[in-house]
Amino acid sequence: MDGGLSVRSVLLWMTLSYFIGSLPTGYLVARLVRGVDIRTVGSGSIGATNVRRLMGKGWGTFVALVDMFKGALALLLAAHAGVPGNGTFSDDASLLLALSALAVVVGHNYPVWLKFRGGKGVATTYGTMFFVWPYPSFAIVLMCGAIWYGVMSVTRYVSLASMLSLAAMPAFFLMLDAPLPFTCVAAVLAALSIFRHRANIGRLIRGEENAV
Repeated sequence: MDGGLSVRSVLLWMTLSYFIGSLPTGYLVARLVRGVDIRTVGSGSIGATNVRRLMGKGWGTFVALVDMFKGALALLLAAHAGVPGNGTFSDDASLLLALSALAVVVGHNYPVWLKFRGGKGVATTYGTMFFVWPYPSFAIVLMCGAIWYGVMSVTRYVSLASMLSLAAMPAFFLMLDAPLPFTCVAAVLAALSIFRHRANIGRLIRGEENAV
């Protein structure tokens, strides 16, 4: 690889990102505050939406913010390692950040500590992609957030809002002529989120999904 990045260093940063993402925020909050295994409640997810069902809006918001921070932290650390001081994005730097973004969300969705049974990766994807390509990615994530809010306000379905907002993300990256790795990882993370919501999709089709 050019720019001084080796395969070994990329794998190292992906591993670090995975373990940052694998911190099971929702599980820890529910266990420590309520003494409940969040995986036995509602959808069984450890994410913010399921925490909200159990513990209320405040704790749900807290978990969402921490899960976003996990993604942001992983990307900021990887950027420090791979992006030169002038802020330019070489092919290697873009690939490093994209792979780190993928790894941190995979860590959240499939944490080794919980036998690979985690969340759906929406908040962590938002936190991760916010910092993947400053400053355009700031605008992209805010636009996706606006889509999330609009869909949620109209339908009251968090799952539908999450899937549609993340599905729009790769289109925004493509429209702004982002480095190819960023557009690709946005598409992969959107697909992963939709896959993780497959039970919700079934309930939406049957009219059985829980509204907020």
